[in-house]
Amino acid sequence: MRGIRAAMTALALAGTMLGTAAGTAGAAPAEVSRAAAACPTGWGSGAKSGGAVMGADHLTDVRTGRHDCYDRIVFDVPGGGQVGYAVQYVDRFYADPSGQYIPVAGGAILDIAVGAWSYDLEAGVPTYPGVVGRPLPGVNISGYSTFRDARFGGTSEGQSQVGLGVRARLPFRVIQLADRVVVDVAHSWTS
Repeated sequence: MRGIRAAMTALALAGTMLGTAAGTAGAAPAEVSRAAAACPTGWGSGAKSGGAVMGADHLTDVRTGRHDCYDRIVFDVPGGGQVGYAVQYVDRFYADPSGQYIPVAGGAILDIAVGAWSYDLEAGVPTYPGVVGRPLPGVNISGYSTFRDARFGGTSEGQSQVGLGVRARLPFRVIQLADRVVVDVAHSWTS
């Protein structure tokens, strides 16, 4: 009798463990799909542009931020309204219009042009303290998932240019808001 009771207890325990494992295994795909759905997809890596890239307003700041699914760079242009932009992957980064080659670290490089001056010609003073070929002032991207380097390309004919080094050629989006342009680069193709 004791042997039968022990065998029945063992079978009941095994059934409970299998039921728990099956329930957990069944829940895992839902958790994965819920996490995957939380990150945007479908941005692509092709060139993107919007509005006039030549602007009359002034770039005052460039800042970055880290998010769960992407890294972000923001170009502030107070008073700029809908600021124009052109963003594309390039093999090498060249300052426009000088053609000066500027090395940018990373597996891929985004050439970002924003329709705003970084220098006030009338006042004779910079509105953004970037120096051609140098890292962006005040921008620290160490520890970012995607960003590797950010270099100032200069300002000319109403546009400012930045070379953004990223880990690999990844999907990105550009958001055009009043007074700023936002570029988000996904952490992966399946973010």
